[in-house]
Amino acid sequence: MLQLGDEVTLYSVVFVVVLLGTRSPVWTTVLTASLYLFLAVFRFPQLSANRARQVLHPARSTVGSGKVSVVAHRGGGYDAPENTIAAIREASKNGATGVELDVEFSADGVPILMHDDTVDRTTNGSGPLDQMTHSDLTKLDAAAKHRLWQKFPGEKIPTLEEAVKECIKLHLTIYFDVKGHPNEATAALKDLYKKYPVLYNSSIVCSFQPSVIYKMRQSDPEVVTALTHRPWSLSRLGDGTPYFSSSWKHFWFTLNDVLLDFAHHHVLWKLCGNSAFLIQKNFVSQDYVQYWAQRGVEVVAWTVNTKVEKEYYHKLLHVNYITDSLVEDCEPHY
Repeated sequence: MLQLGDEVTLYSVVFVVVLLGTRSPVWTTVLTASLYLFLAVFRFPQLSANRARQVLHPARSTVGSGKVSVVAHRGGGYDAPENTIAAIREASKNGATGVELDVEFSADGVPILMHDDTVDRTTNGSGPLDQMTHSDLTKLDAAAKHRLWQKFPGEKIPTLEEAVKECIKLHLTIYFDVKGHPNEATAALKDLYKKYPVLYNSSIVCSFQPSVIYKMRQSDPEVVTALTHRPWSLSRLGDGTPYFSSSWKHFWFTLNDVLLDFAHHHVLWKLCGNSAFLIQKNFVSQDYVQYWAQRGVEVVAWTVNTKVEKEYYHKLLHVNYITDSLVEDCEPHY
């Protein structure tokens, strides 16, 4: 059951908002109590701290205070073609603790590694994934548009299982980033956990979509999970530029951002029973890390791309981070 001590803010805010909206103390009490009961009944408990620690701070983490894990974003998309076997191998060679990999699907339902819903940005092909079979995808060069394409000629788009097998072989922790397709992704990952039980202590499922994480915990409560979040993501680009020129649209989506942020920090993580929270690096501070630590949740920052930032996370915050490059500074990534 939920402990009331940490719920005062949540239920107080809900009570006040509903009271202002309904002007009815009875309905306000009923709806607030209903929220409490809903979370108490349908939430998933967090996994043990030891289980989470095995995944987030494996023995090969950087030696030192906190044992900070360094995770290669999309396999380390600056050092090698993103979301490829070459990237996984390069990340391992360059000292990564783990790799973050994007889960997507071909038109015929084969789980693959791809960040976008089209192949245009990273390959020599063109078109949406949902119109390309796995056979079509195997013909593409996944290194075609990478800055180091000459070093990785003819690199292929791997299946999710091919990538998992390579990570297991190299003893890399996997951060499965699920872009969408909650039902398909949950089924595919459940099969992989069943086939490769080592994943229970060497991987974590992450997503911007709470429905993905909730379905994953429904499917297999023993999987370590995390929500991914960037505050103001509905109304602004990563650099702060508004999405909309229309003032009323900007106001509406800003209001939705406030509600989404509140939900992430007070409701959704409890409902899903998350062990970690992946947050855009600009919002991480000592106080923020402490906020989550008091709730038994670890912070993982993304995307940390300069030496100065990395030293900050290593030496001051002792927080895991995700980076595009293990070997040099590169452009900010939001």
